[in-house]
Amino acid sequence: MKYIRTPKPKRVKSHIPFRLNLLFFFVFLLLAALVGQLAYLQILNGSRFAAEVDRTDQTVVTGSVPRGMIYDSQGRALVTNKANNAITYTKSLDATAESMYHTANRLARYITMSTDGLQKRDYADYYLADTQAAKAVTKALPAAQQKTTSDSKLYKYQVAYVEKHLPEYTDKQKQAIAIYKIMNGATALTTVYIKNADVSETESATVGENLTAMSGVNLGTDWERSYPNGDSMTSVLGTVSSTKSGLPSDGLKAYLANGYARNDRVGISYLEKAYENVLKGAKSRTQVELGTNNQIEKQVQTFKGQQGGNLNLTIDSAYQTKVEAILKSTFSSALSSGAAAHSDGAYAVAMNPKTGAILALAGVAHNAKTGKINDDALGVLNRSFAMGSAVKPAMVLGALQDGVITVNDNTQSDDPIYLPSTPVKKSVYPVGTFGSLNATTALQVSSNIYMMRLAMKEGHAQYVAHTAMTMDNDIFTKMRRYFSEFGLGQTTGVDLPGEVKGQSGATMTNGSLAVGSALDLSYGNYDTYTLMQMAQYVSTVANNGYRMKPYIVKSISQTLSDGSNGPTLTTTSPTVQAKIPNTQAQIDLVKQGMWQVVHGTNGWTTATNLNTLNPGVAAKTGTAQTFTRADPTNPSSELLETTTLSFVGFAPAKDPQIAIAVVVPNLTTDSSEFNLTIGKQMISDYYALHNIKGNSGYSAHQSSING
Repeated sequence: MKYIRTPKPKRVKSHIPFRLNLLFFFVFLLLAALVGQLAYLQILNGSRFAAEVDRTDQTVVTGSVPRGMIYDSQGRALVTNKANNAITYTKSLDATAESMYHTANRLARYITMSTDGLQKRDYADYYLADTQAAKAVTKALPAAQQKTTSDSKLYKYQVAYVEKHLPEYTDKQKQAIAIYKIMNGATALTTVYIKNADVSETESATVGENLTAMSGVNLGTDWERSYPNGDSMTSVLGTVSSTKSGLPSDGLKAYLANGYARNDRVGISYLEKAYENVLKGAKSRTQVELGTNNQIEKQVQTFKGQQGGNLNLTIDSAYQTKVEAILKSTFSSALSSGAAAHSDGAYAVAMNPKTGAILALAGVAHNAKTGKINDDALGVLNRSFAMGSAVKPAMVLGALQDGVITVNDNTQSDDPIYLPSTPVKKSVYPVGTFGSLNATTALQVSSNIYMMRLAMKEGHAQYVAHTAMTMDNDIFTKMRRYFSEFGLGQTTGVDLPGEVKGQSGATMTNGSLAVGSALDLSYGNYDTYTLMQMAQYVSTVANNGYRMKPYIVKSISQTLSDGSNGPTLTTTSPTVQAKIPNTQAQIDLVKQGMWQVVHGTNGWTTATNLNTLNPGVAAKTGTAQTFTRADPTNPSSELLETTTLSFVGFAPAKDPQIAIAVVVPNLTTDSSEFNLTIGKQMISDYYALHNIKGNSGYSAHQSSING
């Protein structure tokens, strides 16, 4: 029997495509990877990542401190700090334009703000800080501008649109804009002053009651510079920038690199600027911890700050006031008489010849066109003048060094000098008054001829009257080298900015040596010097040859946290810059000549009205023929011939404690004695303030400084 196998039924073919299976496989792999990653995060590293989420950032916030103060030599305050109530704002990291907008609007309800200086951009920034207003502005922009992908470009378009379509604002809204401008200009985690002057008690109280509704706003204290002595010496003390002006544009990068904020106040002139590093103090430091939401979680003050160091000056404000008074009253008299109509002003300085300490410096600047007079004490070191015969003691000492005269052989002819095509070169007294003069008498009567003949000897002049004279080509170099030993024509190094060297005249004329100018240089009628140089120079003579560096800051001290005086940090030591190579006998010879300038009996003695001062003084007057424009602002205006009066002296002559220098430039008369009036009163006031007793048996006509 034949069996037939029943065939196997066909398997039903799957309806799921192969590609779908492959997709399921990849999904499975991805799910497996995700499960693995979750296991890695949750099981293996869960605790570490949780800590990272809870992590806080730390940053340091600095706060301003009061500047150091400035005192005179007797401890009197010249510059102090006046405390003011203030409204402050500290910008948080998550502060938005809109949040500041609402805060500014609310704060404007409680305080009154100045709206001076608001610009169109300030109005636009404020307007766009309102989110709804910004969206409306965007819709009003051209389609192409709306589609920009750059936020900064879009904002630029928005600002331009708003500036062209500014709404009308009320006064109170304008004040809110002024507040918003300050807030918006602050950097994160910095504190700025919204209002730091004239904050009323009502404003402080109202703001204080609403602080919780104004994020970042707080009550604080600010300070401003105060001047107990008024305007006295302000041109020396200098000024400080305001929080509004902030750091000066010149040197901005350097300030920022040294840790300053843009709205910090800094010294911008004179002592305030020169001693900025001392006066600024050390800012407070607060360590701030920020959470992941940029909210401040903890604040710890690590350093409460240190008020700036104090400057203790060499100047006695009581004496300074008297010097300013005599200077101003004398110049007023000169104006009233008509002699000072074209004058630049008047200047005076007093110095301790043994140490270089500045005892007083004062100046008045006169605008010959407008007639306005301003305090200009710094003109003592940043303006230079032809000082005339006041430099003659230096000329004589240089000639003694050169060997053209000696202590025992110094008599010269007093005959005038005649050069071709040049007015006769003579002294102020008539030709023939003296046949010859020695060094001391030449100083006493202020002989120009004597000084010119010294220059001729130093330059080995070949001279015949009315013919061309020749001299060594280095005559200018030689004389200026001698003058420079006393500081004339050199910066003195005084610790104030802006000092100038003065000007040196040309040495050649039409290709030839200017021999006539060399003669003028010998008696102070050519080069120009500052009054500070003159004070240093006469001090060098007074102290027997030591050129002392002038200084105005005696010491730097600290104020303690309770406001009391702290320790002295540094003290200025007197500095000898050089010793002139003259013998004591040579210096004594010149001192004797300066004594005779005051105490001589000859009718041409130049400063006899000082001979009533007891103890006696030694001095030298100066008269220089100068020129100035009738209109100082017009270089082509008429050139006027004027006279500059100067004076140098030291007192008491036997043991000098004070050396002074005075200049009154560009007077229209040479017969006045304004320089002597100022000089005499300066010494008299010094004697009175320091209780210097007169010498018994003193005679106005003592013949010798040693008598």
